[in-house]
Amino acid sequence: MKQSRRPVKKNHYNVGAPLAPWREALNVIIFGAETRAAKIFDVVLSIMIICSVLAVMLGSVNSLQERYTQWFFYSEWFFTLLFSVEYVLRLLSVRKPWLYCRSFFGIVDFLSIIPTYLSFLMPDIKYMLIARVLRLLRVFRILKLAEYMGEAQVLMYALSRSRQKILVFLYTVCTLVIVFGSLMYVVEGSESGFTSIPKSVYWAIVTLTTVGYGDIAPQTPLGQMIASSIMIMGYGIIAVPTGIYSAELMKVDKAADINNEACPDCGETGHDYDASYCKYCGHSLDA
Repeated sequence: MKQSRRPVKKNHYNVGAPLAPWREALNVIIFGAETRAAKIFDVVLSIMIICSVLAVMLGSVNSLQERYTQWFFYSEWFFTLLFSVEYVLRLLSVRKPWLYCRSFFGIVDFLSIIPTYLSFLMPDIKYMLIARVLRLLRVFRILKLAEYMGEAQVLMYALSRSRQKILVFLYTVCTLVIVFGSLMYVVEGSESGFTSIPKSVYWAIVTLTTVGYGDIAPQTPLGQMIASSIMIMGYGIIAVPTGIYSAELMKVDKAADINNEACPDCGETGHDYDASYCKYCGHSLDA
């Protein structure tokens, strides 16, 4: 295989004791996508995630909550304990668990279980379990839609390339809404609902983004003229970030083929087929 274009420090990430046979087998099942056992695990896990998300959503309906209180309580703890065991197994099946904990899916997996335990202190936080739906992003790996993972990388790369321009654009928008909000506060005053500069800035944001709730409206001719200018300006402003992002997408070449095999060290997937080292932690993919 081709060597990585980027040098790797052998004494940092890619050197370590090999996994025990049972941990190696666990890694193939949990993080893999090619074996039959791995596919069954991912499909069953996806079904459990969907059921848990539905339970959380239905539990927020008062009529159902009052009628099936016990059922929702037990189902919530069942799924939480199930995902807690799965989370521990994921940590056991990689060489450096901390790398997995810091990864995107590691954080999502942690957030999918911690709200239930925190519900003893903050009861309403249990509805944050809806974050479990993010775990369904693994469906790309389950269904072997590797080309879509490549396209996602193109989108993220283009977004990263355009972040500075978008930040400048957002700074300009923030400046405009503060200026226009302050101006409307002076022109209209509290008689028209512009009781403070923050509230006037809120009106400017709603108007500039063409949302127009109508809860506050200018009454004077000068105020209406300013509001009309802001509305027209809003249509032009909406097109700016779209243009910036589209221009960056045109510059980005299509991503290479993606390997579904997980790194044995951090558990991340999405590597190029010709990669010898993990692009997230630097560990050898051949180990």
